[in-house]
Amino acid sequence: MARRTTAPPEDFEEHIVDIDVGDEMRASFLEYAYSVIYARALPDARDGLKPVQRRILYSMHDMGLRPDRGHVKSSRVVGEVMGRFHPHGDSAIYDALVRQAQPWSLRVPTVDGHGNFGSPDDPPAAMRYTECRMAPAATAMTADIDEDTVDFKPNYDGREVEPSVLPSAIPHLIVNGTTGIAVGMATNIAPHNLVEVVQALRHLISHPNADLDALMRFIPGPDLPTGGKIIGLDGIRDAYESGRGSFKMRATARIESVTARRKGIVVTELPYGVGTERVIEAIKKLVQAKKLQGIADVKDLTDREKGLRLVIEVKNGFHPEALLEQLYKSTPMEDSFGINAVALVDGQPRTLGLKEMLEVFLDHRFDVVRRRSSYRRGKAADRLHLVEGLLLAILDIDEVIQLIRASDNAEMARERLMSVFDLTEIQANYILDMPLRRLTRFSKIELDKERDELVARIEELDAILGDEGRLRKVVSDELGDVAKTYGTPRRTVLLEGTGAAATATATPLEVADDPCFVYLSSSGLLARSSNDEPPGEGGARVKHDVIVSAVKATARGEVGAVTSAGRILKLGVLEIPALPATANHPNLSGGAPVGEFLTLDPDEKVLALTTFDAESPGLALGTAQGVVKRVKPEYLSNKDDWDVIALADGDAVVGAVQLATGDETLCFITDDAQLLHFSASAVRPQGRGGGGIAGIKLSSGAKVTFFGAITGESVVVTASGASTALPGTESGSVKVTPFAEYPGKGRATGGVRCHRFLKGEDVLVFAWAGTAPAMASAASGAPIDLPAADGRRDGSGTPGSQPIAACAGPVGG
Repeated sequence: MARRTTAPPEDFEEHIVDIDVGDEMRASFLEYAYSVIYARALPDARDGLKPVQRRILYSMHDMGLRPDRGHVKSSRVVGEVMGRFHPHGDSAIYDALVRQAQPWSLRVPTVDGHGNFGSPDDPPAAMRYTECRMAPAATAMTADIDEDTVDFKPNYDGREVEPSVLPSAIPHLIVNGTTGIAVGMATNIAPHNLVEVVQALRHLISHPNADLDALMRFIPGPDLPTGGKIIGLDGIRDAYESGRGSFKMRATARIESVTARRKGIVVTELPYGVGTERVIEAIKKLVQAKKLQGIADVKDLTDREKGLRLVIEVKNGFHPEALLEQLYKSTPMEDSFGINAVALVDGQPRTLGLKEMLEVFLDHRFDVVRRRSSYRRGKAADRLHLVEGLLLAILDIDEVIQLIRASDNAEMARERLMSVFDLTEIQANYILDMPLRRLTRFSKIELDKERDELVARIEELDAILGDEGRLRKVVSDELGDVAKTYGTPRRTVLLEGTGAAATATATPLEVADDPCFVYLSSSGLLARSSNDEPPGEGGARVKHDVIVSAVKATARGEVGAVTSAGRILKLGVLEIPALPATANHPNLSGGAPVGEFLTLDPDEKVLALTTFDAESPGLALGTAQGVVKRVKPEYLSNKDDWDVIALADGDAVVGAVQLATGDETLCFITDDAQLLHFSASAVRPQGRGGGGIAGIKLSSGAKVTFFGAITGESVVVTASGASTALPGTESGSVKVTPFAEYPGKGRATGGVRCHRFLKGEDVLVFAWAGTAPAMASAASGAPIDLPAADGRRDGSGTPGSQPIAACAGPVGG
């Protein structure tokens, strides 16, 4: 079959250019690589966002999808982003949106998702089935964007403009981390705790020359969204110093009786990025290959109420501790995270250390606040100009009206107003447009007040723009507000050593019942010593912790854990990891979290350890409602846990101490800064079912924040703050006072004042009394330096470097 062709027109000329294939490939590849690096894979170090993430948040901001508005279909947001700013596939945009809404992917999610947004193992539902809106934290990312705080650039077709970076009051790059693969380079940054990062930023603002060690006092390591444990901190320091390093993540697991006759391993937290299905699949393959023995069954009991719960049943005759170690070595229950902190700085990809990331963010915030202040000053000056013109017009309003009525047109009226009253064209136009209701006497009062407010506002903004110190303080204060609003407690436990549990070689038949000490740290780590050598004073502090309780026991014996719910839970000493025999000054980095050994209610926490010595004077407890109780030594029970005090509704135990003689001094400190102490002999011992007796008389609305026993030379540590602040976010004013400064009073009285509140403070955010010298730590376990002892028992404190989570004296002191 013949094919008809059309001849080219006579004036058509072919232009064929000879190009070297190698040159063309190089040029095309460079353009492609440039596009991937700058427009897709790498985040900007200032706001920590990739272009698609930035465009999603800005589009939602532009659409008015605030946290207080209703959700909209995710497909609507994806379409808006794709049509206006991101000329790529809708699936890539939706994937980015989903990740921003997943609490197991980001430490502080920026999208509030409604519907099935997947799980660590399963993909989300299609965008037509899910809904979304901005999360509260996203408003901090886009706040003040309409006040000329950032530069805008044309979108892909030049019809609209989009921000080149967001104002970002949250240090998103460090807090939420990122991952991306570009051409010839990649980035992988671990998430961190917002409160800790803000504390480091504020310290860097006041101490620009701070070194890495000083910053790591605030940021000791990553804080992963899924919790778990980080094993070994050397790789973290390498990453913070050079931008490259790695660390091991380990699941949180404990040994429980899953049935009447069978033990099991219960996993409650998995490494970052690991789902239960991956772990189950790995276990099944190992069992089928006969590389793992002793597992009877694996059940995934995860639900939305109780969270992650993976139960691994152990066959009778196998040691659960040894099996757990095999699971760590052979399954994703232990995984590695490689940090490669690459981000765009001034448009160029750079590998950043911790301090560099913090400095880039701070420089961005300084620029944002400076531009915002300049914008607001301009707006205030413009408004003041109009108000001054209105005030001139109202003073001679009759003449103004007569002048306007005598004018032939608006142009003549404008010119006559400008000449007679010495007004500018802007003021004259505003007066001509002024409604009649502004001519009342009350309007002049309002205008006078507005003028004074505008003048004060302009002076304040001029001070910020003219004083670098004032500017830095504004940024520091705003960061503090961000931490209070969006901060949450640390989820990941940092272990400097291996954190290994007991192995198969450590069975009761092979371990002698030697004396030892059992330690509890402020961050909830448990460990036991390998000997009965009493620890020295230096043992109160470890690298990232303080020891809050220590009791003497035997290796094959039992100790009790006293909880805030008024329970005692039995704990086998042998299950607790042993420290090296040389650890006379114990370092609990080789310990394990208390959650691996005990099952606690959601709001319940372990306060102290106690022994089951029938000859001891017993246990003393204090509650938030001011009740004190001494428990008789006969509180032993054959159960694994039991109540040792009958608590009233809403009450909780705030402190517990194992008495040594029964003549110790018991001390209460309330949140309204009242301290009361009296002899333990004034409290009659009761049995387990007793509810205690009145310990301290509380004022209306007050509650007890500390209870403990005092022996020897002691000090009182108090920190004041605002009751409206988020717990654990306010450093407060810290004071250390010798305990001898406070006179004793009788039981059930009101005590004496132990701290004077400054302006803006109305509550004690932390209190502790105990043997000197006192040592403090943050919620992360990082040590905190305390001020020198102050002899004024009711004096005010000095500003603290970061919030105090725990204090302790010498171990055994």
